[in-house]
Order: sequence, then C-alpha cells, then structure tokens
Amino acid sequence: MATTEMKLHSLPEDAATTAVASGRPRAPKPAATPSRTARRIRENLVAYAFLGAALVLFAVFSWYPIVRGWLLGFQEVTFAQPAKWVGLDNFRRLFEDPLFATAWQNTAWFTLLALVFGFAAPLATAIVLNEFRSARGYLRMSVYLPVMLPPIVTMLLWRWFYDPGAGLFNNALEVLHLPPQQWLESENLAMLSLVLVSTWANMGTTTLIYLAALGGIPGQLYEAAELDGASIRQRLWHVTLPQMRFILMITLLLQVLGTMQVFIEPYVLTGGGPNDATVTVLLLLFRYAFVYSDFGLASAMSILLFVVLGLFSLVYLRLTRSRG
Repeated sequence: MATTEMKLHSLPEDAATTAVASGRPRAPKPAATPSRTARRIRENLVAYAFLGAALVLFAVFSWYPIVRGWLLGFQEVTFAQPAKWVGLDNFRRLFEDPLFATAWQNTAWFTLLALVFGFAAPLATAIVLNEFRSARGYLRMSVYLPVMLPPIVTMLLWRWFYDPGAGLFNNALEVLHLPPQQWLESENLAMLSLVLVSTWANMGTTTLIYLAALGGIPGQLYEAAELDGASIRQRLWHVTLPQMRFILMITLLLQVLGTMQVFIEPYVLTGGGPNDATVTVLLLLFRYAFVYSDFGLASAMSILLFVVLGLFSLVYLRLTRSRG
C-alpha cells in the first residue's frame, strides 16, 4: 500500500488521477509522428516525380508550341531575320488571298459530303452487323481493319483503285460496258473520290461505337414494337434512332471536327488539284508554311481554324455535360 502511494506521488497530478481511476499507471505519451500530408508526399514521391516529368513534357511539347503559334500569327517570320511584329497584317493578307475562300469552301464541301456518306455508312453497317448471330468477331475485325492500316498505305492503295488506266474501278466499269472515269483528274469527281477514301479508312471506329450503342438498347422495346405490328423500318425509326440520339449527335460533332482537318487525302492523292478543286484549309496552311516559307501567314490561318473548331468543341462539351 505504501509502495502504491509512493508511485502515485511520483506521477504528475493528472497522470495520478488517471492511474487511480484505471487502477494502473498511464503509459508514457508516444513520440510526435509526421503529419498526414508529409507522410502522403513521402509515400507517393515516385508518382509525383512521374507526374512532374509528364507536366514538363506536356508544357514543352504542347503548350509552348500553341503559345508560340499564336505569337507567330501576329509576326512576320522568315527565320532568316528576327521576327517583326505586324499586328493584324497577316489576317488581312489571308482574306486578300483568293485561295483562302476557295480552301474554306472546299473544306465545307468535303465536310458535307463526308456527313452524307461517312455518317450514314457506319450506322447502316452497324445495324446490319448487329443482326448477325454468328461470325460477329470476324465481321467486326473486317470492318475495323482499314483503321489499323497506315494512312499512307491506304492512300497508295486507293491511288491504284483510281488509276485511269489499269485501276480497279475503271476495269470494273469496262466489264459493265461503261465509260472510264477520271476519278482524281476531274473537278466534279475529285472531291467525291477523296470522301470515299476517307469514309472507307475511318468508318471502323464509328461502326464499333454504334454497335456498342445498339447492344445497350433494351430488347423489350423491340418486342413491344413487334407486338404492336411495327415493321423493320418503323422499329428502326421509332426505337433504334431515338435510343441512339445522344451517340449520333456526339459522333456527328466529332466527325465535323475531324473532316474539317482533312489533309492527307488531298495531299497524297490530288495535291490540291485539279485547278485547286481539292485545296483544303490544312493543305493551304501547309503550303504557306513549307512551300512559301511564310510562317506568320500559316500561323494566322491556324488561329482561324482553331477558333472555328473551338466553337464546335464548345457545342460538344455542352452536350456531354448536359447528358451527364
């Protein structure tokens, strides 16, 4: 008893009180531990290092070229002499160039044709493939195969198809006793020929998106439509398309954004001809920069294209946000 009282007297007053209440001496206070933030930083130090490196690379190879490009749009740049600030003079020169309006008209015409063919073809293909119960994987791989080909290979393949002499298409017309066509040399057929190439090369991705959307439509809707006596066309119009309305709108906007940036098809197949009938915005921008060495004019045109595509991107973001 005396020993216990001596131990209690040797403790501080609050510790003694706790010891009396619990019947045992209180353990000593543990040493101070690092804060939660410091511990979290130490545990994720490697992750932060990778994140920092990614941000640096993104800033150097993405943001810096964007900012530099905007500055070049207001400068006279030849890289032989120091850049000279010219304000809006590059934009004035753009609007005075007759090819500027031609390029925008050709791009708009290409976009319209691509929507007529490139928007309907993947949807029709997806609806047909969705009806197959066997060989689904093989059919989907066949549709997606052109997407996996390098673009330059696709362009060279279609150049042989369009060859006015020994090309595949003219040989097929000869078998049908039809006159051969100048596919890439005719002002009336050149743009349509480019649209067919672009549609064939890029429809695989959109088709798979539509197939995924079709798989998400409840089967009870089709069963109810069949019980009501709806035909195939009525089921397509009143069930399939309304259920895919949001996906169709998103792919439509993405296709507009993609087709307005068409470059490789006219660059490889026609070079902008015949008579500038296939000169697009990006092809003209390429000429300004690497043919005429006028990087200020090319940057000014890229700014205008950026603004136009930005407006479509805002519509896309607004739609996706409202859907969410």
